[in-house]
Amino acid sequence: CAPLMDWTDRHCRAFHRHLTRHALLYTEMVTAQAIRHGDRQRLLGFDPFEQPVALQLGGSDPVQLAAGARLGERWGYDEINLNCGCPSERVQTGSFGACLMAEPALVADCVKAMRDAVAVAVTVKHRIGIRGAAHCLDRYEDMEQFVHTVATSGCDRFIVHARIALLAGLSPKQNRDIPPLDYPLVLRLKRACPELEIVLNGGIASLEQARGHLAEGFDGVMVGRAAYHEPAAVLAGADTLIAGEDRPEVAAED
Repeated sequence: CAPLMDWTDRHCRAFHRHLTRHALLYTEMVTAQAIRHGDRQRLLGFDPFEQPVALQLGGSDPVQLAAGARLGERWGYDEINLNCGCPSERVQTGSFGACLMAEPALVADCVKAMRDAVAVAVTVKHRIGIRGAAHCLDRYEDMEQFVHTVATSGCDRFIVHARIALLAGLSPKQNRDIPPLDYPLVLRLKRACPELEIVLNGGIASLEQARGHLAEGFDGVMVGRAAYHEPAAVLAGADTLIAGEDRPEVAAED
């Protein structure tokens, strides 16, 4: 389940965990700087019942990100994910999010610092490209170069939002629908990089659609707003249809 700002908080995750035992749940994005200076219990605290759960970090400073990843591991998160996909102007001002796709070497340095700091998986979530006043990297070759460069850090799992991030002219809300999704481009990436785990994200609204994408060869599927708006329809059958449980039971706290 995708990280959604102001949505996938600990209360939402606990509810989702009652519907599925196996889906990997993500936190909202938390900036490495906020973890350094803010209330860590509020920013990082979660109930073990939510696991498996991944912490998504925002930032572009390898030292701060390594420190944030180390704290995330200490608090019990199963994965640390670096956000390279958020298109908001506020995030760009902080020099992180989707604009980092223009700096693959820096992202590789950030990921290496995080991997050196923790034993849990470090992953990257990004777009298929970016367009803005300063950068226009919207060709397939730009995305593949980004992935290959970041993979040199040892990262082997990429969650790819199949929509170009527009860094100017549209709000993040508008960018959820414009420009159109391009699933075949992400599949091309998977076929070009079979050694990497490629997880498809963007516009997936049902378990049937998710199963279809998995059958194409993707290593995983990330579902966002559909899991939030239709949790019973999207999550209640995930353990059976996706994880292959024979006799699923609704999760319950001890």
